[in-house]
Amino acid sequence: MKVLAAMSGGVDSAVAAARAVEAGHEVVGVHMALSKNRDQRRTGSRGCCTVEDASDARRAADRIGIPYYVWDLSDDFHDLVVEDFLSEYAAGRTPNPCVRCNERIKFASLLERATLLGFDAVCTGHYATIGRNGPDGARSLHRSRNSAKDQSYVLAVMGPEALERSLFPLGEFEDKQAVREEARTRGLGVSTKPDSYDICFIADGDTRGFLERSLGEVPGEVVDTEGAVLGEHSGTHGYTIGQRKGLGIQHPAADGRPRYVVDIDPGRRQVVVGAAELLSTRELIAADVIGFEPLEAGRPVHAQIRAHGEAVPGTIEHAPDGADRQLRVRLDSPVRGVAPGQTLVLYDGDRVLAAATLERRA
Repeated sequence: MKVLAAMSGGVDSAVAAARAVEAGHEVVGVHMALSKNRDQRRTGSRGCCTVEDASDARRAADRIGIPYYVWDLSDDFHDLVVEDFLSEYAAGRTPNPCVRCNERIKFASLLERATLLGFDAVCTGHYATIGRNGPDGARSLHRSRNSAKDQSYVLAVMGPEALERSLFPLGEFEDKQAVREEARTRGLGVSTKPDSYDICFIADGDTRGFLERSLGEVPGEVVDTEGAVLGEHSGTHGYTIGQRKGLGIQHPAADGRPRYVVDIDPGRRQVVVGAAELLSTRELIAADVIGFEPLEAGRPVHAQIRAHGEAVPGTIEHAPDGADRQLRVRLDSPVRGVAPGQTLVLYDGDRVLAAATLERRA
């Protein structure tokens, strides 16, 4: 096959590209330039897609012996990921920008360009595996053998069509050290490069500061569940469901117990705080469902609402049907800190069934 290998400049994508070549594919490497700041530099393990990363990716491609190009996707990234991140927070929701990047950049913009150029598939360094499920032999997305690095959650939004044209050569690795050792054996200079983490377009890690700089101050009140004013804030976008610190509360609770953000109302400019038990729910309500196979009410599933969170057993109460696109899942045990805007991924064992966007708690 003719394969386009997405090369971030890290060890994972470099080894994935090398393995694609070893599998006999005709491979071309491409680095996605996502930052509008061409002089952006890495800060330790923070940030990605910087000038250093582009150089590292080029050296890896040279070592592997494949053609290499840099594609400027910064406009797409800003419009589809960064602006979405800001608008979601402004609306009182809690988005996951890595999910949006995988959905809209790595498996939409990139795959679209690859298709136009005649490539058969896109290869990435994600930790996930691809299987075959059902009598029609359709591809299915599964967890990686490396549970600590598994990325099936953030990949679930890619959908079945993109999955048919994707390669994940790292899915069978049991740990990251084995990937680094293979990179060293292959002579790839990125074998000891630290992993990137946090939100890539917020290189200093200060998410709240980024939101305040981008969205400005929209002052309002911090209130309890009865509406009593407890303090003030400079913008609801600086808060997330489940947050305990930095609430701007001037007086302790009467019972002395800690309080948490339990609701965010941008329309009223209010942040609502309450006791920890108000954060727990057993019913998840979601929309914008992306299914890998048909869903039906009564089916047992495991539900995950965070990239590295625990998958909780439960049952589908209502599956999307016709004009009613809502998905409802009843959990066997309560989960805490469910926030609108989070991604819900349903599993059957290690196989991804569907992804959706959480709308609200019951």
